[in-house]
Amino acid sequence: MNDLTHPIADQPLARITRDGVEYTLLGTAHVSRASVAAVRELIESENFDAIAVELCDTRYRALRDREAWRNLDLLQIIRQGKAGMVAANLALSAYQRRLAEQFGIEPGAEMKTAAELAEAQHKPVWLIDREVATTLKRAYRSVGFLQRFGLLGGLVASLFERGEVAEADIEKLKQGDMLQSAFSEFAEQSEPLFRSLIAERDSFMSARLREESAKAQALDAPVKRVLAVIGAGHLAGVTREIGEQTDDPAKLTLALDTAPPASPWPKWIGFGVLAVIIGAIAWTFTRGAHFGVEAIKVWVLFTGGFAALGALLGGGHVLSALTAFVVGPLKPFRPFVPVGAVAAAVEMSLRRPRVADFESLRDDVIDWRGWWKNRVSRTLLVFLLSNFGMILGEYLAGIRILSKLL
Repeated sequence: MNDLTHPIADQPLARITRDGVEYTLLGTAHVSRASVAAVRELIESENFDAIAVELCDTRYRALRDREAWRNLDLLQIIRQGKAGMVAANLALSAYQRRLAEQFGIEPGAEMKTAAELAEAQHKPVWLIDREVATTLKRAYRSVGFLQRFGLLGGLVASLFERGEVAEADIEKLKQGDMLQSAFSEFAEQSEPLFRSLIAERDSFMSARLREESAKAQALDAPVKRVLAVIGAGHLAGVTREIGEQTDDPAKLTLALDTAPPASPWPKWIGFGVLAVIIGAIAWTFTRGAHFGVEAIKVWVLFTGGFAALGALLGGGHVLSALTAFVVGPLKPFRPFVPVGAVAAAVEMSLRRPRVADFESLRDDVIDWRGWWKNRVSRTLLVFLLSNFGMILGEYLAGIRILSKLL
């Protein structure tokens, strides 16, 4: 049974029954007071056995706990190579905070309201969305090299945007999804990106609803009616998937919740370029010690110099930049230890982030200048920019050394 209607406060609604469970799917706009009112009216006027929301555990904790960033283990994040992902999440949160300022309502307020009302009625809250980090990884790895730079450039550009969110973007957000809106230009033009950001999550959320219903049945606490509060852009897809899915829901969620392995080619290309440069430097010594020394000098100045420049551009301390300069040229001897990790560790020891930095992190990153003001985000910038500088210096040094040989 699949009955589409448009009731409460003009919010799109779908009802579909699967395996004896009636799912009421409420499509919302993440920046709409009307959506909050619709959630409240629906939960208070109808009797549901469980309430599901389009949130993952990470986003749920961030929405319910404004001080969640205080628990951030910055050093562990850098060691695990997750600094880039955390920076991307901060950039997305900055976009959401701008929306909150413009509309006077926190993005996701309807999800928070649904969870609070469910808890007040002692109903289980199901978190059915995929972890945002997994979605971003799958989206990033689903597109080509140039599109990846476009995505990163879009995130960076959004930090320097000071005006109000454009009317066209607002309309897309009302009809779509927060992640889709943030990458709207690319999502519309890239089928793999759209699949990662939207279609896969339609399948994932549908499978999660079925999985939670099956778990309740196994625990002799069956549910008959479930309300799922999801973005309007997911309504049609989730409705369709609930009716058409044939795979075991647990296996389907497991498959979609796994980040695909990174392509080995960029790493091998990097090792190949490094091997060519080292070979070129060795070859210069066959032409005389003077040429060899000059090649090493070029390598040190370019890799160390650009790594140090990156650390300084990230707002790093002079000693952090000096560390980057010293460590940068040593890449052939420590290929798996990025210069950014060492420079960031020094930055943290010199300017240890304070409790106030963690508390104000979400607000500071709204404005691009706040990234350099806050010690947490500044450490992330030192990590990212010193790494980028070292890579740039490596390629420029290689070009210069090879040009002298040829």
